[in-house]
Amino acid sequence: MNDAIRSRWLPIVLLTCSNVFMTFAWYGHLKHKSAPLWLAILVSWGIAFFEYCLMVPANRWGNSRFSPVELKIIQEVITLTVFSIFAVTFLKTEIRWNHLVAFALIVAAAGFTFLPKD
Repeated sequence: MNDAIRSRWLPIVLLTCSNVFMTFAWYGHLKHKSAPLWLAILVSWGIAFFEYCLMVPANRWGNSRFSPVELKIIQEVITLTVFSIFAVTFLKTEIRWNHLVAFALIVAAAGFTFLPKD
């Protein structure tokens, strides 16, 4: 397990999985607007528990390979990617050209985080 923990890919995989849970916790209830709000909150908190079970180890183990800032940037890019897929497939939302441009600019900005430190 130590080799896996030291891997640069394990935190990214865990962050991706945690973002799937997070996205369903935050936005999944929008498909069930007739459900009472209290139930949506309880279900969302239940789903978020699993997000945290993945996010905390991702950040703890990821910090051996990435700085906290790099982890946050990685997480944000993953969040946008997961949410875009979720919005199109689950919520049937249209992604327009301006959304794609905004996403590309965020990815470009994230790239600056990983430039050489010299």
